[in-house]
Formats: sequence, structure tokens, C-alpha cells
Amino acid sequence: MSDTPEAAIAKLTEEVARLNNHRFIRVQNSVWRMIMFQFARGLAFGLGTVLGASLLVSLLAWWVSQFEFLPLVGDWAAQIVKQIELSQ
Repeated sequence: MSDTPEAAIAKLTEEVARLNNHRFIRVQNSVWRMIMFQFARGLAFGLGTVLGASLLVSLLAWWVSQFEFLPLVGDWAAQIVKQIELSQ
């Protein structure tokens, strides 16, 4: 690396300019863009959490309802599965 200090500074300046044009930096430089980006991110996270939890709980309830040797838990889970099917 036998670059002169002027050449190194010129390369560094080009890299900083390239990074400043990056999408992430553009979003972070604008308060309103950042707020909207974080809002959309929060909506997507919330929707994914609700859908995933609903699927997991319904599968777990169906699986527990298949246990016939546990009458109390089996009946309770069967009622949950019945309610889920009725709501669909």
C-alpha cells in the first residue's frame, strides 16, 4: 500500500459519499422517514406475532385434545378445538 496521503483521503472521501447515498443512511437522516419505517416495522412484527401465536395455540390445543387418557385435559382441549372450528 504505497498510496499517498492525498490518494488515501480521496478514496476515503469516495467511500463516505457512497455510504451516505445508502438507503439506510437516507432513512436515518429524515425523522419522518424513520418514524414511518419504524411504524411499518412494528405493524409487521405485531401481525406476525399474533398470527404465529394463534397458529401455535390452535395446533397445541388440537394436539392435547387427541389425548383420551387424560379425560379432564382432553375434554377441555376438545372444547377449545370445537370453538376454533365454530369461529371459522
